[in-house]
Amino acid sequence: MSTLAYVLPNAPGGLEGLLVAAVVTALLAGASVRARALTLSAAVVATVFGWAILFLGGIPYLALLILFVLAGSLATRYGWEEKAARKLAEGREGQRGVSNVLAHILVPLGITALLPFDPVLGTSGLAPFVFVSALACGTADTFASEFGVLSGKAYSVLTLRPVPAGTNGGVSPGGELWAFLGALVTLTVGSAFFFLLGSGLATSPIFWFSGGTLLGFLGCQIDSVLGLTLENRGHLGKGSVNFLAMLMTALLAAGWLKG
Repeated sequence: MSTLAYVLPNAPGGLEGLLVAAVVTALLAGASVRARALTLSAAVVATVFGWAILFLGGIPYLALLILFVLAGSLATRYGWEEKAARKLAEGREGQRGVSNVLAHILVPLGITALLPFDPVLGTSGLAPFVFVSALACGTADTFASEFGVLSGKAYSVLTLRPVPAGTNGGVSPGGELWAFLGALVTLTVGSAFFFLLGSGLATSPIFWFSGGTLLGFLGCQIDSVLGLTLENRGHLGKGSVNFLAMLMTALLAAGWLKG
């Protein structure tokens, strides 16, 4: 089955639907630059990779990815002045750069890249579940970092000893709540997208909500552990930690569904 033949059935309006989605993606990227949510280079990277995911996976995958990027950008900008004053802000004026975009988009791209070679992944529900779970990890980590850093005291994820807010591997009750909500919202929206725009879930809704939310939340904890043990020692950068946490979550999701 060719890539185009696989994607077109998932696109409302066929090829026209894909073209409209591609144009909308570029327009949203431009709006993100004007809103100072993304740097220009980050917006270009996000657009190109978004087009690749659209072509490889179809509209449900792209739609969810766009919302993921927008939610992350808004979370980064939330309370930016306070974060900057406390030296907890990332980026310049809350903008997300190329490294951040790549860290969060490479795993989703890899999942959709497998679809044209093995379409059964999509129809069996494996690829959608893995895709959404990986994004749930990214959203959980972003919400925990951007909202949790403003919630007060933080503790080491391994020893539970107090650490300064913003410390790699530091967690807080508020941050953990935001992490869970981020994962849950991603699973809720992802389920709707794949049911309404795709071919259905191919698994029970309870499985999606419980399994995917748990995996997204767990992925956030993996991110914290990697940050504490490897990033703090200079072995990994923040982008690498984000990428590995999403990759591990995707692998756990694939094993969960297959098991």
